[in-house]
Amino acid sequence: MAYEFINYEQDDQIVTITINRPERMNSIHPPTTIELADAWNTFKNDDSAWIAILTGAGERAFSAGNDLKFTAESSRGDHAGERFAPVPGGFGGITADFDCWKPMIAAVNGFALGGGCEMALACDIIIAADHARLGLPEPRVGLLAGAGGVHRLPRHIPLKVAMGYMLTAKHMTAQDALQWGLVNEVVPAADLMPTARRWADEILQCAPLSIRATKEASYSGLEMSLGDAITHSFHGQRVMSQSEDTVEGPRAFAEKREPNWKAK
Repeated sequence: MAYEFINYEQDDQIVTITINRPERMNSIHPPTTIELADAWNTFKNDDSAWIAILTGAGERAFSAGNDLKFTAESSRGDHAGERFAPVPGGFGGITADFDCWKPMIAAVNGFALGGGCEMALACDIIIAADHARLGLPEPRVGLLAGAGGVHRLPRHIPLKVAMGYMLTAKHMTAQDALQWGLVNEVVPAADLMPTARRWADEILQCAPLSIRATKEASYSGLEMSLGDAITHSFHGQRVMSQSEDTVEGPRAFAEKREPNWKAK
């Protein structure tokens, strides 16, 4: 698929997906979601792609969420006759994708509001620029954060704190998000992408199948009792145990050299 509203770039095993609608604060309208869904599907199924970084073009916004201007234009007939079917993966092609076990990093370069915040929450690691703001302001426009926000935020931070932000629709500063453990690191805007890349490079030092097995077991295990989670045999764990990398890791350690991971 040729992309008009996003950029998809790959550097070795690292993919960077950039929402490229800065004139609308990288808000998401249905054609953007279609492109993002295709990009995430490409990433998920490409054996040469091991880690993804999601960000937005410019410095104002990671994504302001749902493109309400497009919604309003559609209701006025500016886009009469256009119908967009639901996209696999949910909003932005990511919020309802629960079977991608490759690590995903959100590099939040400004406002991450509504669906933008929900896309960041769907990633495994969040790096925020120091001027970033996160929030679920949907109630201020008669909506709710139905792409996972009302469910993920209370699972990420203390319930009363989450309810305070959601019921007032207030923005959370990057520093407050760091305090509550919602983001992993806050850096100056100029350092955002290098920092996200540093995190990705650190992940690349680990065996990719081990990383995927870890992600799968961690998320899937949250839905089980502790005893069931510990004794359960997850698919990724079985794949990892039969891989060449489980031989390469101990061998490289014994030989005092860097391992050569193959993800197979």
